[in-house]
Amino acid sequence: MKFFVLLISILLPSTSSAEELIRHKEYEFASIQFLIEQEIGRIVLPQIYKNIGIEIGITPFPGERAQLETNQGNKDGEIMRIWSYGDENDQSVRVPTPYYYLETVAFSLTKNKFSVESREDLKKYKLATIRGVKHTNNITKGLTNVYVMNSTESMFKMLLNEKVDIVLTNSLDGEVILKKLGLEHKVTGAKPLATLPLYHYINQKNRKLVPLINAEILRIRNNGVLDNMISRAEQIVIAKN
Repeated sequence: MKFFVLLISILLPSTSSAEELIRHKEYEFASIQFLIEQEIGRIVLPQIYKNIGIEIGITPFPGERAQLETNQGNKDGEIMRIWSYGDENDQSVRVPTPYYYLETVAFSLTKNKFSVESREDLKKYKLATIRGVKHTNNITKGLTNVYVMNSTESMFKMLLNEKVDIVLTNSLDGEVILKKLGLEHKVTGAKPLATLPLYHYINQKNRKLVPLINAEILRIRNNGVLDNMISRAEQIVIAKN
């Protein structure tokens, strides 16, 4: 009997905390605007939360603003960022299990036949990246000939006008914009320079959410539901763009 009393006393605080978190009216998260992978996250993450009875809202911002809103506690976290984001932001707690991924790809005009197989190759060219996006910030760190733009579409227009040699973005993000602009035959993407898992980040003030969300991501990943959710979300986002 003493064993069961002790066991209940251990379990009740976590159960109570979970119920309190679920009763919270709504959590508000930030995303990065104009990026295809983030739009997919805006569909998938609310469903993950809904599975455990929590409603969330998501507001798109430029990358640096999204980070600031989270660090200042104005938002409850960011919907998806790469691993290094957590190392650079001590106000954000990483949900340990990733739920999506991105590929860092160099796109260039097909006629130029540039060879880009590593970060070292980027040093030869004029580059364009999107402001506040970590994976392209990381791969261009220390390089000087980098133009920072506000959207994928504006980068590709610069490329088309030959103001830059290469634009860097996620493979899916680039492919969708190329189709939208009718540039599939004029622009070519190289083999990915990096493939990076994407993690959900939660502000320190709500860190008790982390194990709940991580457990749900693991559950739907292991039973195949997450793959189906992502596939449907990709179809929706691609069709809209």
